[in-house]
Amino acid sequence: MKSFVQSELLQSLPKQFFASLVDKVGKVVAQGHDVINLGQGNPDQQTPPHIVEALQKAAANPKYHKYSPFRGYSFLKEAVAAFYQREYGVTVDPEREVAVLFGGKAGLVEIPQCLLNPGDVVLVPDPGYPDYWSGVALARAKMEMMPLYSENGFLPDYRQLDEKVVEKAKLMFLNYPNNPTGAVATDSFFAETVSFAQKHGICVVHDFAYGAIGFDGQKPISFLQTEGAKDVGIEIYTFSKTYNMAGWRIGFAIGNESVIAAINLLQDHLYVSLFGAIQEAAAVALLESQQCVTELVALYESRRNAFIGALQEIGWNVSAPAGSFFAWLPVPKGWTSERFADLLLEQAHVVVAPGIGFGEHGEGYVRVGLLTSEERLTEAARRIAKLDLFQQAVKK
Repeated sequence: MKSFVQSELLQSLPKQFFASLVDKVGKVVAQGHDVINLGQGNPDQQTPPHIVEALQKAAANPKYHKYSPFRGYSFLKEAVAAFYQREYGVTVDPEREVAVLFGGKAGLVEIPQCLLNPGDVVLVPDPGYPDYWSGVALARAKMEMMPLYSENGFLPDYRQLDEKVVEKAKLMFLNYPNNPTGAVATDSFFAETVSFAQKHGICVVHDFAYGAIGFDGQKPISFLQTEGAKDVGIEIYTFSKTYNMAGWRIGFAIGNESVIAAINLLQDHLYVSLFGAIQEAAAVALLESQQCVTELVALYESRRNAFIGALQEIGWNVSAPAGSFFAWLPVPKGWTSERFADLLLEQAHVVVAPGIGFGEHGEGYVRVGLLTSEERLTEAARRIAKLDLFQQAVKK
């Protein structure tokens, strides 16, 4: 059989770092070991029943068996506008400032193709979500990294960026609550971001995937709550995390009218929108009781407290994340993130994601997903303790 050569564009895409991690895990599982997989970001809870029931009922509606409107049903975009008004006090035009997406990832990958030409510069957080890199590569644009350091709360310091790079930049990705660090943004940081973007003519894309997940009584803030934010950018929101709808593949972009128009134009050539029943169920998720979200956040916070407490008890000097469902843990002195992750997998049968997979400045950390039961999380801590890597805390 003839083998056809892939295009130069496909060959230029970033290598999937985590594919090798999946292979490593598969080999250990195949050996019959009980593996605790904390290396992925796949929500482990079910979609709330009232959302599933809305889909089941809507799926029987013959109207939805035809093509959906190219740019999505107005009722969903109106629900998005109502959700942002209720949750964040942000007012948007549902038809001109909201775009329906095939999941948040699709929007993040599409944006560079909507706004950039080959060679244009994008500012990307390091460490950060690797699919930002994919969108930049597809646009044949150029990434310039913004280092995220613990001493600055894992927020980029715009003053430390090269002025020549900044002057060339057309687009910037941000993500708070942050994957992988679990950090959250402040009002003052977002105000600084708007000023920075206005000064340099940069479009800000704020990835708000974990927008619902904040701890210790603190609700994460939306970028669009900041004065002037809609003038310089958009926010991308997904149903995957807030409502455990990862497999449903639905999200939305909201904000600057010209950017929304560009997304809609690109998607006109790619899709004929989403199955209408999914759109109806998504509207129900946004407009009806949010008790399911409150309970989900409480579940993640309880897991966080149990896991971080167990790690601190074995002498691992770790900090609790302020948001998201990830913990960002420093590796022991003398270890690389990949070697340490391999050790945990091979000897403790615990899977973590090496920080280097999120960028150069992710080295020195591993990412853990709080996506299994408290019992399994504390069991993971017990297994790690047996490796004698840390000086166990003295019990009084």
